[in-house]
Parts: sequence; C-alpha cells; structure tokens
Amino acid sequence: MQKAWEAIVAQISSWHVIIDIIDILLVAIIIYFLTKFIISRRAGKLALGVLIFMVFLLLSEVLEMKALHFILAALASVGIVALIIIFQPEIRTILEKFGAVSFIKNFTETKNSKTKNAIISSLCEGVEQLANSYTGALIVIERSVQLADEVKSGTIINADVSPTLMRSIFFNKSPMHDGAIIVRGGRIYAAGCFLPISTQENIVKELGSRHRSAIGMSENSDAVVVVVSEETGTISVAIDGQLKRNYDRMNLEEELNKLLPDSLFNGKLK
Repeated sequence: MQKAWEAIVAQISSWHVIIDIIDILLVAIIIYFLTKFIISRRAGKLALGVLIFMVFLLLSEVLEMKALHFILAALASVGIVALIIIFQPEIRTILEKFGAVSFIKNFTETKNSKTKNAIISSLCEGVEQLANSYTGALIVIERSVQLADEVKSGTIINADVSPTLMRSIFFNKSPMHDGAIIVRGGRIYAAGCFLPISTQENIVKELGSRHRSAIGMSENSDAVVVVVSEETGTISVAIDGQLKRNYDRMNLEEELNKLLPDSLFNGKLK
C-alpha cells in the first residue's frame, strides 16, 4: 500500500514539473510578444520610462532613501490608472488581437485557393494599373481584426474586387479618392475610409500622409495595407508597423498569398 501511494505521489510530482515548465514557457512567450509589440510602437519610449521609474523606486527602498521613496511611492499609487490611459490604444489593439477568432476559422472553414488566387490577382492587377498611372491609393485588407471604426468613417460598397472599380474610386476627381478602401471577405467592403496616422519618429521624411496612414493602420490591427504613391508610382506594403517598398505585380501577389489565409476568401466570385 505504501509503495502504491509513493508511486502516486511520484506521478503527481512529475505532472507538477511538466505544468511548471509549461507555465514558465507561456509566461516567457507572453513577455516576448508584449515586449516586441511595445517596442515596435510609440509606446516603447513610455515603457522605457516606466522601467527606469521602477528601478529608482526599488533602489530608493533598498538604500533606505526615505524622502525619495515616499515621493516615488506616491506617484506609483496613481500610476496604474495613468498607464491605462496612456497605453489605451496599445491595450485595445492587444485585446482585439487576442479576441480574434479567425484562427479557429482557419481550421473549420473550407479552403478555396481558386477563389483566393483570382481575387488577389484582380487586386494586384488594379494596384499595377494605379501605379502605372501614378494614382495614389490605399488598400486595407482585413485579417482577424475587423475594422469597424474605419468602416464607419467611409461608404459601404460591398462589391467584387475589380481593377475598374479601384481606378474609379481612386480617380483624383472622385469624392472618395483621398480615403482608403477596406477589403473584407475578398470583397471591397467600404471606400473613402479614414485611417489612424502613425506617430513613429523614424519614418522617412519623404513619405506623406498616405504612407503614414498605412503604417498607422498596420500598427493598430493585423491588417495588410497596400499603398501606391501618386508621386513615384511606388507600391508598398505595411504590416505590423513596418513598411516594405518597391513591389511589382508579381512579388506583390506572392506576398499577399503568403500573408492572407485561404479562409479569408469565403465569398463566391460572380
């Protein structure tokens, strides 16, 4: 009986070790992605300031610097509320990404590569025509995070992706040409939409508001944003706060095919 009990205890202990390892790994992964997320955004400097503040708070306690510790502790007591207010955009973006359910759909929806390829090909053909005519354009392709606020700022279209429609929307006399189009479910869902502008300080000076909007949208969601420069006709792609430039139609198609899962294109071509 005692040996059986010892075996059970040993089994439980081994399970505890496995759970502890998983626990540590999960915490490490969360810290890694949170750190990467914050550093890639304007909140990075604020986060560094908070870290320095915490170091001084700890040192003041260890070295028994009572006056300094009193002041820092008083500031820390209201600091949590202040941090929530300051980091509100970043917190919202994190929660939206964690709350997205498209990763479940990736396993449950029937993949339709033919539809995906046809839509991406049509989209890239339109982008190529806009670039050749030096027509500025901003195209946001939703992934797991739906852009409800941005859609509300524009006009609902809900039409098939076509080069003709894209040229009409971004024609410089069109009332919606300054805004962005949002592609949802493989269709041009809305046009004339306003996007958040990035406040990164290291953006190349020659980039205008259209490119800054593309970067800003990719910072605040997991969307893939294609932007065409009206000055140079250069095609760029913004994702996760980073802008890659100098695409042509072929490598743009390759990039979009890699970035966009088949499950996003669940509509039928008409």
